[in-house]
Amino acid sequence: MTDAVRTPDELLQGLPEFPFEPSYREFEGLRLAHVDEGAGSPVMFLHGEPTWSFLWRKVLGPVREAGYRCIAPDLPGFGRSDKPIDIEWYTYDRHTASIEALLDELALDDVTLVVHDWGGPIGLRVAVARPEQVSRMVILDSGIFTGTQRMADTWLQFREFVRRSEDLPVGFLVRGGCRHDPGDEVIAAYDAPFPNEASKAGARAFPLILPTSPEMPGASEGVQTLRALRSDTRPKLIMWADSDPVLPLETGRRFAAAVGSELHHVIADAGHFLQEDAGEHIGRLIAEWLRAGP
Repeated sequence: MTDAVRTPDELLQGLPEFPFEPSYREFEGLRLAHVDEGAGSPVMFLHGEPTWSFLWRKVLGPVREAGYRCIAPDLPGFGRSDKPIDIEWYTYDRHTASIEALLDELALDDVTLVVHDWGGPIGLRVAVARPEQVSRMVILDSGIFTGTQRMADTWLQFREFVRRSEDLPVGFLVRGGCRHDPGDEVIAAYDAPFPNEASKAGARAFPLILPTSPEMPGASEGVQTLRALRSDTRPKLIMWADSDPVLPLETGRRFAAAVGSELHHVIADAGHFLQEDAGEHIGRLIAEWLRAGP
């Protein structure tokens, strides 16, 4: 049995603009949570580091109102999901398996995967592995890590900060990745899932498991995913913030070309957490693209 923290429900109630009730499932002995709202063709939103499904609250509305079923899981270690306290528990393979298990448990097909940050390496790997279930991809400020990519100095500094910080300041990191300060109430909602230091192992793990050399775990899987996506003809919609300090706009242009696509929308006056800076706008762009039937 994995030792894990379960965030008390009362810490995650009454959050701003987040009225969604959780659904729960079991995975490797853990209770994992996801939001499941609306009806129609499914759109799954995958968060990254160090956020949770709360990140998507402004994006979900326009997509749900356009007639789609919106599913936003909390990865293991985040949000309402249980949080193993052993940092070694968290691996790229395990995160990927958790999303594949959700696809199977909900018996989903014709899925649109919307990915951000670490949701990209996870979700795009799932898309390559499950072409019979995933029909479209929407990519926001993310990438695929092969161990050969050059990481920005800002990210390298962030990784070193995480390595040294047992009590990771989650809300502080989110605030620093926004173009506009979302306010204390929103920042408190990003801190809320983590009641103590032990609960932050998953948030600490992500920067440390990102492969920065071809020999590291996950690098070969990234190479295979990137190679497959270059010739993948499924529709892709790629958006990028104009002021992302972690994954700059030029990185977005290179990544779009690497997956055989183009950067379709530059989100103005937005930072890495562009869902905070321009969530409703992003939701409308996704809804319009889906309605156009690419």
